[in-house]
Amino acid sequence: METRRIGKTGLEVTEISYGAAPLGGLYRACPRDQAMETLQAAWDSGIRYFDVAPWYGLGLAERRVGDFLRDQADGAYVLSTKVGRLLRPVPTGMVPDYSYVDPLSFDADYDYSYDGIMRSVEFSYARLGLNRIDILYVHDIGVYTHGAAKNAVYQKQLLDSGVKALEELKSSGAISAFGLGVNEVPVCLEVMRNADLDCILLAGRYTLLDRSAVEELLPLCRQKGTSLVVGGVFNSGILATGPVPGSHFDYMPASEDVLAKVGAMEAIAKRHGVPLAAAAMQFPLRDPIVASVLIGTAKPSSLTRNMEIVAPPLADGIFAEFEPYTLTAPPLGTEAVRV
Repeated sequence: METRRIGKTGLEVTEISYGAAPLGGLYRACPRDQAMETLQAAWDSGIRYFDVAPWYGLGLAERRVGDFLRDQADGAYVLSTKVGRLLRPVPTGMVPDYSYVDPLSFDADYDYSYDGIMRSVEFSYARLGLNRIDILYVHDIGVYTHGAAKNAVYQKQLLDSGVKALEELKSSGAISAFGLGVNEVPVCLEVMRNADLDCILLAGRYTLLDRSAVEELLPLCRQKGTSLVVGGVFNSGILATGPVPGSHFDYMPASEDVLAKVGAMEAIAKRHGVPLAAAAMQFPLRDPIVASVLIGTAKPSSLTRNMEIVAPPLADGIFAEFEPYTLTAPPLGTEAVRV
């Protein structure tokens, strides 16, 4: 599989990468054997960049990814995980419902400070059982997750001392790159004005449907040499399923407007004889600022299917036909959007 460089670093990642949230039991249980089979299917397909986080299954996904990668040759893969949440043990059966099925018995506290980031990295090493982490993303900073009032506190932590921790880790060689892992554009713009980021893992905001990143973030990334890793290319599923009953956009039931836009996009794809999901996966990679497209699934068959549809390149002309049906995310306001 082709690779692309992360920012100005020497780190190369495969154009398609694997996101491990489903291995933590996101929305449905994922037995260990199934998790290992899915990771093997990703490896067999040529994927060599794997992304995980302490949040996914409250440590469960990190354990599983580490177990798999431990058997691979040193230097044969790129691994990213995230900081910003510290896990603490809770009594069995007392784990809050964060949409993970059968997670480990932990809860999470937000901490974006120097000490919080350094502790998070040490805990991740222990859960992974690995001695190397290539990329660290600051996870879910921003109004989208926290609301304006709480985020003001967390963003101050990050800018006052958290960024220093990331810079020290990079300059020491402990990591090769760092950035943000978020679902919104505004916080990317704010942090980039105060820190040099190698990359941003942006979920759902530079997709075939949602072009929120186009106006300001992409030009700023080009100016600063910051790469994008694009997650959420199906916008919570609707670009994979089409506008079927119960389809979701941005983690919520899709509105009539979104259903209509996706219906028009699906008609275009059908006219060209291609799956809408294929266009959704291939769209972000048309921009050189995008280093990788992240796909997440807990089923080997789904991963194999996605890899099959991303392989044959679509004609450039098809993408222009989708343009009239794109959208941008509404202003965030002051309350948390994703609770």
